[in-house]
Amino acid sequence: MLDAAQSWEVLRNAEIICSEEAVRASVTRLAQEITADLRDSNPLLLCVMGGGVVFAGQLLPLLRFPLEFDFIHVTRYRNTTRGGEVEWKVLPQTSVAGRTVLIVDDILDEGTTLLAIRERLLADGAAGFYSAVFADKQLSKPKPIHAQYVGLQVPDRYVFGFGMDVEGFWRNLPAIYAMAD
Repeated sequence: MLDAAQSWEVLRNAEIICSEEAVRASVTRLAQEITADLRDSNPLLLCVMGGGVVFAGQLLPLLRFPLEFDFIHVTRYRNTTRGGEVEWKVLPQTSVAGRTVLIVDDILDEGTTLLAIRERLLADGAAGFYSAVFADKQLSKPKPIHAQYVGLQVPDRYVFGFGMDVEGFWRNLPAIYAMAD
């Protein structure tokens, strides 16, 4: 586990891959796409904690239609840089039965977590499932699921900032960085 001094070293050695301005432009574009598609569906927006909170916080004020907001906490990383088993920490308090659900998360990596979320929500009776991820990691292998709304593509490197962390640090950065190899 990193300490604060080590986290500064990670940032000093990192490469910026998406500027703050590009991040803002991507969020604005996504809000327009989501509004065009879901404005008449009264969706339930579910933020995936904790990575999705920064993206959701920027996206919500730009969505110009009625929606309900709740959150889920599903994780594979547990403040590490390697994914493990999917762990459901918090289910939504709002029923998904008969609802159009929009999941908002920070990154689509291998797709394991998003697939588990979709399967669970559809099994719980969601009428429709949409997903918005800020970043989609470009992997050499196929993913079991794709997001309908993607902010930007990132390389197959460990990325952080704008909700994505390095062992719990740097979710608060307004730009996207890649760790040094």
